[in-house]
Amino acid sequence: MNALSTVVVVVQVISALAIIGLVLLQHGKGADMGAAFGSGASGSLFGATGSSNFLSKSTGIAAAIFFGATLALAFVGNKRAPVDGGIMDSLPAVPAATVPAPANAPAAQGNAAPSTTAPAGGAGQANQIPK
Repeated sequence: MNALSTVVVVVQVISALAIIGLVLLQHGKGADMGAAFGSGASGSLFGATGSSNFLSKSTGIAAAIFFGATLALAFVGNKRAPVDGGIMDSLPAVPAATVPAPANAPAAQGNAAPSTTAPAGGAGQANQIPK
């Protein structure tokens, strides 16, 4: 892995952690309803309404950095040397004459193929019982 891809991976991991942290800091849409009835704290580190705008923009910037780093990794990772052959091309060739025949195989009878013809009486008559 070269230095450029290492830097891009570090940027991507940092931006991913930033997105996770920023999303966890934001409150959902239902949090304002709970704060109105006194069950939640209406103030926060950024003020009552200031956190929404700051955290939303920060999350968008971190997401754009994350997507940019992902595209950069895809571009850098696609630069590979072409492969001339596959794994099967590097195997040694084994001649057919050196392969032993199985012990229970019948003796070779030349090039004669096994017979696949039906009996002379036909298929219907072969299953009938004589009376």
